[in-house]
Amino acid sequence: MTLHRAYADDGGPMVVSITPEDAGWAWTGLRVLRLLPGEPTTVETGDSEIFVLPLAGGLTVDVEGEDRFVLQGRESVFTRVTDFAYVGRDSVAVLTSAAGAEVALPSSVCGRKLPSAFGSAEDVPVEVRGAGNATRQVTNFGVPGVWDHADKLICCELVTPPGNWSSYPPHKHDASEPCPVVNEEIYYYRIAGSDQVTPSRDGFGYHHTFTGPEHERAGLFAIDEIAQVRDHDVVLVPHGYHGPCVAAPGYPMYYLNVMAGPADERELAFCDDPTHGWVRGTWDGMETDPRCPVTSADGRVQ
Repeated sequence: MTLHRAYADDGGPMVVSITPEDAGWAWTGLRVLRLLPGEPTTVETGDSEIFVLPLAGGLTVDVEGEDRFVLQGRESVFTRVTDFAYVGRDSVAVLTSAAGAEVALPSSVCGRKLPSAFGSAEDVPVEVRGAGNATRQVTNFGVPGVWDHADKLICCELVTPPGNWSSYPPHKHDASEPCPVVNEEIYYYRIAGSDQVTPSRDGFGYHHTFTGPEHERAGLFAIDEIAQVRDHDVVLVPHGYHGPCVAAPGYPMYYLNVMAGPADERELAFCDDPTHGWVRGTWDGMETDPRCPVTSADGRVQ
């Protein structure tokens, strides 16, 4: 299994395409599409539920002639928290952008068909997590307790200022002890260039995924991969500890987390790497990085 999927631009409308079959697992997927100005794009959800998440630009989402959602979107993932739409399994949606757009379609295979729904940017909680150079922004648009209109799919966005660490301490949510929940996970990266807002392949960061002895005892294959990630790259996390994700100095890092698993209830529970979990306690009373939060529904905060 190749966990790091480096972006290869063929100039077509499909920027990223990860299916459960392609990933070698059962639940999660991700497509990223370029919408040409005024040209409708038809999306069939099949056996999966999806979010329609604007990355750049705005669009309308028409679901089987019954629901229409107008998504304002944003200039880039580094400029604003966005509105979004949910579309259930066994549905057909038509995406249209007057000026052109880039849109992410995170997905999960699921059993129940739920009606389509609109998510307002103003209702999305923005959390500042960590402290010091481990400060980052977590945009909780599609997580349990915030967005409960989903069968399996869990999503959130992270924005990490240049030079900072996120997904730290390393954590896991898999079939090894003592995890209470199993979730497959996709990391989809965007990296801004020197202007701090426009995605660019010039910038980079790093992503680490690894396993411990408990994974071998659980019959899970060993992983120890450090990937240099650039704009549009994807990292798959079938199991194991993941983190840190490190943003190189000068280059803000964004990633979209897509998660789902076999549990009947959607859960975000995780277990820290016991070697590094103590670090969380050092954040008590430590100053957070003043560059966070980076964005809100009203735009850039700084």
